Amino acid sequence: MDVNLQFWRSEGQSFLGRLYHWVNILDPSGLLSSDDEIEKARSQLGNTADLHSKNKVMDAWKLSLSSVHPDTGSTLPVIFRPPAFLPIASPLVIGSFLPHNGVKPALFWQFLLHSFSAGFNYANRNATSRKDNKVSLKQLVLIVGSVTYATCVGTLPQFLMTRYGLTSPSVQRFFRSVLPVPLSACLSAFNVLVVRAEEYENGIQVFDSNGKVVGVSQNAGMKAVNETAVSRAVMIGTTAAVPNLLVGFLQRTRFGQRSPLVVAPFRHIITALVLGLMIPVSFSLFPQLGTIQKEKLEKELQAATSDGQLFYHRGL
Repeated sequence: MDVNLQFWRSEGQSFLGRLYHWVNILDPSGLLSSDDEIEKARSQLGNTADLHSKNKVMDAWKLSLSSVHPDTGSTLPVIFRPPAFLPIASPLVIGSFLPHNGVKPALFWQFLLHSFSAGFNYANRNATSRKDNKVSLKQLVLIVGSVTYATCVGTLPQFLMTRYGLTSPSVQRFFRSVLPVPLSACLSAFNVLVVRAEEYENGIQVFDSNGKVVGVSQNAGMKAVNETAVSRAVMIGTTAAVPNLLVGFLQRTRFGQRSPLVVAPFRHIITALVLGLMIPVSFSLFPQLGTIQKEKLEKELQAATSDGQLFYHRGL
């Protein structure tokens, strides 16, 4: 079992514990570390005698957890590391929720958002479903199809308003403030389900309490992908809903009515803040080292172990 998964096994069993660690792991300063520094931190974790203080131990853990894939042991691309999610995703999320004047700008921002989401989901997947780490043709088709479909469906509210000339304030409020909330949440979950489809089709590795690989389970793969899809839907859905509620409240106040130009920057700032708060919350909803009961596994795996529950890497 990789050292990253060993960390989550000992430190990530409670929601508050996971939240505390994710807040530290998401520190963007780790993005400036070189590959040599990351490898040095990983090697030091194997011999904590080299680290003379608790702070140095935690710094090494933080750098390893934020930069290295626990299944492959390879360094993640910088833009798809967890600390890069907020600085990259926040302008894309803000742009996708803007009240656009036409279909093309909406299509552009939706494409960027779902392209980044697909890349992040794939880079941080459970990589034990394939023996090699190469992108298969099927996986490439799934990624392209997911981005294309989510982009088109995400642009649908703007297309309907433009195509049919919907100018009524109440109708526009529905298409710009109400409909995007469930739509964006569903599309975020859809992106995870499609991009990581190989995990529940091929199965992922499950471990016993000693860290020994018991086998490959499709049921565990389905559970891992579903949990991640739910966490992503909660993150994006909340990020879409809260700013709309607060903007609606602001527009009803005397200050908002006297200063309508304040509404747009207020929306952007609140969207970035809510996203920043929801990222560690959504990453913490389910353990990184998930558990599955023995009776929920395939029959051949049930016969291969005496443990009551097995462990798997959920992915991110």
